[in-house]
Amino acid sequence: MIENILEHLKVHWFDNSYSRMIVAASIIVMTFLFQRVFVRIFNKIINKSSEEIHNDPTNYKFLRHAISALIFIVGFGAAIYSIPVLRTLANSMLAGAGILAVAIGFASQQAFSNIISGIFIVLFKPFRVNDRIQIKDTITGIVEDITLRHTVIRNFENRRVIIPNSVISQETLVNSDIVDEKICKVMDIGIGYGSDIEKARRIIQEEAMKHPGYIDNRNEEQLENNEHPVMVRAMGWGDFSVNLRVWIWSPDAPTAFKMGCDLYESIKKRFEQDGVEIPFPYRNVIHHNLPSAETINHKQQGEDSI
Repeated sequence: MIENILEHLKVHWFDNSYSRMIVAASIIVMTFLFQRVFVRIFNKIINKSSEEIHNDPTNYKFLRHAISALIFIVGFGAAIYSIPVLRTLANSMLAGAGILAVAIGFASQQAFSNIISGIFIVLFKPFRVNDRIQIKDTITGIVEDITLRHTVIRNFENRRVIIPNSVISQETLVNSDIVDEKICKVMDIGIGYGSDIEKARRIIQEEAMKHPGYIDNRNEEQLENNEHPVMVRAMGWGDFSVNLRVWIWSPDAPTAFKMGCDLYESIKKRFEQDGVEIPFPYRNVIHHNLPSAETINHKQQGEDSI
């Protein structure tokens, strides 16, 4: 009789444990599915909003990561709570929450630092998603995403550079798109010492103003003073050239880069066509104490007579 009761209790306990494990596994699976559905819907809303009203997606993307993390925390917490053994363990851990908090604090100091830095980046916006930034003269690219832990930068080789938020928030960086996207393209062009500077200046200005990426960015004072929209000034004398510097305005950084490449080519062609020398190194060889032609002839006659 007692053995039958114990056997019944074992079977009943096994059934309950098995059913609870199924419930916990179902909660975890549903958590992952719900998070995936949420991300897809949220991404569609972000993309549609950005296209229609040109809204900055930085806040929304960071909020998406934060809500996704909250979904996982709630889902896994519910799964743990549905299993009595794990629930008891969780209660025991909460009883020692003070010691646990200190341990987790030391273990997760860097993680929390990244989260706080990410929040500050989103709030103060030193850069945003889709901004073109440069860090340490070695990393240049487009900000693709800002997560709770790191910032993702897509460089111009289509590779992703992953930088922790706590690191990038301490770096000095150049943002080409913040406040105003217009870029002043600076070009250094050398001409030979025998070339006409005024002719070279006129050619550079004509070629720059013909380019579709050029814009006139003169202010009212410059317009009143009748200053040329493309400034060309002589910056110094090099070993083989007179060095000219050109300032040309463009609507954004990508256009400025392409315009610079095109102008180097078109200006070279115009220089060759109009006779403006493109400098290259000269080398003068001077021989000292060379024998005269008369001395050489006397030596040759002496050798012939011998």
